[in-house]
Amino acid sequence: MLKIGEFSKLSHLTVKALRFYEKKGLLIPETVDEWTGYRFYETRQLEDAAKIKAYRQLDLSIDEIKAIMSGADAKVIFAEKAVALQSQREEIDVRLSIIKSILEDVNMKYQVTVKEIPSAIVYYAETTLEKYSDAMQFIPMCGEECRKLNPDLKCTNPPYEFCEYLDGEYRETNIRIRHSEAVEKTGRESELIKFREIPVTKVLSIFHKGAYEQIGEAYAFIMKYAEDNGYKPAGLARECYIDGIWNKESVDEWLTEIQLPIE
Repeated sequence: MLKIGEFSKLSHLTVKALRFYEKKGLLIPETVDEWTGYRFYETRQLEDAAKIKAYRQLDLSIDEIKAIMSGADAKVIFAEKAVALQSQREEIDVRLSIIKSILEDVNMKYQVTVKEIPSAIVYYAETTLEKYSDAMQFIPMCGEECRKLNPDLKCTNPPYEFCEYLDGEYRETNIRIRHSEAVEKTGRESELIKFREIPVTKVLSIFHKGAYEQIGEAYAFIMKYAEDNGYKPAGLARECYIDGIWNKESVDEWLTEIQLPIE
């Protein structure tokens, strides 16, 4: 029989860890002296201690280890852990790519995040603009018409509103645009206002601060970032107008989020 200190040395587990595993019912001493409280282990328990240490190094939880040591199919548990670790690795790769981009961008003008946009019902409207700035008149007009058609219809909280440019190339004029805003349910439609459901969408996101005339620089950045980091675009980029002429006096304070759907 081995005292807990001796067992600790042989198993390479701290006394604190052994007491923790005992409390969790994972590695219980063979006997405990009722007078002194001293704990004693059998040498055969060193094998269990080694398994526990190895499993913990693989990031298995206490419950997962208990399940394996109680006879559960270890292959099933390891397969599930492999899936979880793969997901973690992908998340780490994303973080590393963002850090790399920040390090390479001396001015750090744009910082990329990856996020998931939940599915939503949106009302939308499409038109052709004479120039890009005309969108600032088109967007509120769409909202006003939708409210007239559906006075009780509410936007989602948090709100989600964006524009997509439908042309396959940059155009100086005759620009086809689609404006969408998330709402709680579908409603009455008109020749202009329609409803649709957008699916859950994974996007690369950056924020552009300043005039819209320079926003092409932001698009160039996010497209290059996607290409350099192995992301494949999966739809039209979305422009979300956070701050603009309606609430900021200076054009330098205008803030636009660009979201690029990716696979």
